[in-house]
Amino acid sequence: MKKIFIAAICLLAMLIAGCGDSPANTHGEKFVIGLDDEYAPIAFHNEKGELVGFDIDLAKEAAKRMGVEFVFKPIDWSKKKEEITSGNVDMLWNGTDITEERKEYMIFSKPYMDNRQIILVKAGNKQNVRTLSDLEGKIVGTQAGSSSENYINDTKDLRKTFREFKTYLNFKEAFADLNSGAVDVLICDELAARYELSKVPTKFDIVEMTIGAVCEIGIGFRKDDTELRDRVQTVFDAMIKDGTARQISENWFQADLIKYKR
Repeated sequence: MKKIFIAAICLLAMLIAGCGDSPANTHGEKFVIGLDDEYAPIAFHNEKGELVGFDIDLAKEAAKRMGVEFVFKPIDWSKKKEEITSGNVDMLWNGTDITEERKEYMIFSKPYMDNRQIILVKAGNKQNVRTLSDLEGKIVGTQAGSSSENYINDTKDLRKTFREFKTYLNFKEAFADLNSGAVDVLICDELAARYELSKVPTKFDIVEMTIGAVCEIGIGFRKDDTELRDRVQTVFDAMIKDGTARQISENWFQADLIKYKR
């Protein structure tokens, strides 16, 4: 009778453990996500020093559903190729633009958002920047390793008109230099620019112009890691289907920016 009672208690404990919304991390699986941790609102530190953001919330929900642990590791975004190919990180989940150049060393999830590169200037636009030709003689900045930097480096006729071209470790530093006047113009992700404006709307102006092509955002994985990519994609698809991804988008952007077409 005692053995039967103990067995019943064990079975009850197993059933209780399985009643949650997500599987427990019983195998101790851990995956490292590489990111720029000063890329608001995608991933950044709040006033308490906590790592928060749109992609952070998406990743945490995916990890919970997979029953694994995701570890967030800040990296130099300009060295993301070395980080992912060396195995230092397992994923790049950080508003990562899907580009042909990146496809050479990564595989991607399905795109889940769109992004474009725009121009940001100090409020009042005293530089009178309206078109790309107005960048002539200006000090232009962007994030190192970004789609913006790639576009400028590939468009040599445009770059040579600049007085100077500066790159930054992250947009936090770039915004500070634009505010101080150390740079005249920033070319940056629209998501980052609009979030910055939502906090201090009188500091900067957006010049409504798309630089280069509109990009799709996805999660990057090592070239041969199709198994992990497919596992993450399965739970992400479920998050889209049940509305969780939409809710997270609305929490951060007050709009549903999730791509639904597959």
